[in-house]
Amino acid sequence: MSDRIDPVKSASDDGVDLYDVSTWEERTSLDGLAVAIYRLIVGTARIGVVVLAFLILLAIGGLAALTDLQVGALTILSAVPALGLAAYVWYSDVTTSEPLSLLVATFLLGVLTASFAAILNSIAQPAFQAFQFVGSVAFFYLVVGPVEETVKLLAVRLHAYRQDEFDAVVDGAVYGAMAGLGFATIENSLYITRNLGTGTEMDLGLGLIGMGGGITAVRALAGPGHVIYSAIAGYYLGLAKFNRENAGPIVIKGLLLAAVIHATYNSTVGIGSGIIIAVTGLPPLVAFFAYVLLFDGVFGLFLIGKIKRYRDAYRSAHRDGAASGDRFRSEQNEFE
Repeated sequence: MSDRIDPVKSASDDGVDLYDVSTWEERTSLDGLAVAIYRLIVGTARIGVVVLAFLILLAIGGLAALTDLQVGALTILSAVPALGLAAYVWYSDVTTSEPLSLLVATFLLGVLTASFAAILNSIAQPAFQAFQFVGSVAFFYLVVGPVEETVKLLAVRLHAYRQDEFDAVVDGAVYGAMAGLGFATIENSLYITRNLGTGTEMDLGLGLIGMGGGITAVRALAGPGHVIYSAIAGYYLGLAKFNRENAGPIVIKGLLLAAVIHATYNSTVGIGSGIIIAVTGLPPLVAFFAYVLLFDGVFGLFLIGKIKRYRDAYRSAHRDGAASGDRFRSEQNEFE
């Protein structure tokens, strides 16, 4: 529980000095040393996470988009739809606009923290492979969804969440979307890098990739999903920031929603595309596009609905506040 008061303090007069009894503040040099050490530990831990993520990213070839012109160009193209969706979420923020520096920092942290997901997914996947389809579905729900949504939320929590500019619940969705954009961008880069040498697949934009993937030339279709999932989780992170007494359960709720939606996409994209092909006779690429559009459309509307509800409540509260102020000023003028 938050804001609990010790019995000594609650029963004492305000003028009684209870320092180091039931209250505490920085007074002595030892207090200052304790504060300095705490800040050093917290700061070092945050920097350590970022450095470790960068080293892992470097080890798995995540910088190919910067060193290879072809990979870089394809990565940028593949990120355009996700960028458009993230921009829409930013534009929908009815409160103060978030600073570009924080948006870019969150994007870069989304790129870096993606390396943790790459390693954890690779370590866990062999344990599920023996169970074929059931194992793949379990892998998506128990590993891929929870891990990837957690590391994207970590990208927000490491920096933007701690800043004064994160001053509204809906800001969580904005920064979550940017973390999702960063994650999608580096994931696309890794897929493109790994498949550049497969000839026909890259030349024709066809050739299905296995579990958890899509079609190399249409990696752009996977990007908006990452933005949607992490924006949903980010919204609940924002809700948690302003409801600290229930912050833990609120964050878990957001992660559960995002992880389940994410895992459901991974588990059904192949089946859904196959059903569309069987019913309509569409080419595989078109059927895949249709299913992704349908799936992302449903949960994109869910996200937009949450943002709209916040926007409506914000505008209503400000209208009511302005009206109350007007009435107060009128009454004040009337009885002056």
